[in-house]
Amino acid sequence: MVEPLLYSLTVGIFVGFSAGYLGSIMVLEKMALVGDALSHVALPGIALGIRLNLPDPLLGGFAFLFVSAVLIWHLGRITRLGFETLVGAMFTLALAVGILITPVPELLEALFGNITEVGLLHMISAIIISVVAILLTRAVYNKIVLSMISEELATSTGINVARINLLYLLLVSLVVAIGIKITGTLLVGFLVVVPAAAARNVSSNLFRYFALSSIFGAASASSGVMFSGLFNMAEAGPLVVLSGIAIFLTTVLVKWASKFRAA
Repeated sequence: MVEPLLYSLTVGIFVGFSAGYLGSIMVLEKMALVGDALSHVALPGIALGIRLNLPDPLLGGFAFLFVSAVLIWHLGRITRLGFETLVGAMFTLALAVGILITPVPELLEALFGNITEVGLLHMISAIIISVVAILLTRAVYNKIVLSMISEELATSTGINVARINLLYLLLVSLVVAIGIKITGTLLVGFLVVVPAAAARNVSSNLFRYFALSSIFGAASASSGVMFSGLFNMAEAGPLVVLSGIAIFLTTVLVKWASKFRAA
C-alpha cells in the first residue's frame, strides 16, 4: 500500500495543481459546468476498456474524452451553442450509458477512484501531462480569455478562436483523464471547479488568483489521498472533495472576516 500511496500522492499534487490552473479560466468565465461535466464523459470509455480487457481501462476513458472533446468542439462550430450547453447535454447521456454498461464490481472504482491501482507508469504520465498542460495553457492563456470574452474581438486580432477552443478542451480532457485514477469520473471535475472558486474568494489580483487556484487544487488532492491512506480507504475521491470543501469554507470565512473588519 505504501508505494501506491506515494504514487497517488504525487499524482494528486500534479493533477490538482494543473486542474486548478486550467479551472481558473472556467470559473473566471462562468464555465464551471464544463469542467465538472466533462469528467463524466469518460465513464463509457472506461466501461468499454473493462469489457475489452484493455491493459488499463483508463485508456478507453481517455480515448472517449478525446473524441468527445473534438465532437463538442465541432458541434459548437456548427450550432453556435456554448460549450456549457453541449457538454451538459453530453455528460448526462455519457453518465447514464456508462453506469448501464460498467460491470458492477468495477463501477465503484470507476466512479470514485482507487489509489491502490496507481502505479509508477501512471505517476510518470501524470507528471508529464500536467506539466505540458500548464505550459501550453500559460502560452495561450490571454488568447483563451479574450476568445471567451469576445470571439469577434479575438478574431480581429488574428486569433484562431476555433483552434484555441479545441486546444483548451483537449488540455482539460487530458488533465481530467489522468486524475480519474485517484478521484473517479464522478468527482474529478471537482478539482477543476472548487479550488478556483476558493481562490477567487481571497484573491485581489489575477496573479494571486491563478496561483492560489493551483495551490488549492494540489492541496485538495494531496490531502484527500493522505487521509485515504490514513484511514485505509481505497476510494480517495470523497476525501479529496471533503478536503477541498474545507479549503473553500475557510476562504469564505476569511472573506467574510475581511469585510467585517473593513466595515
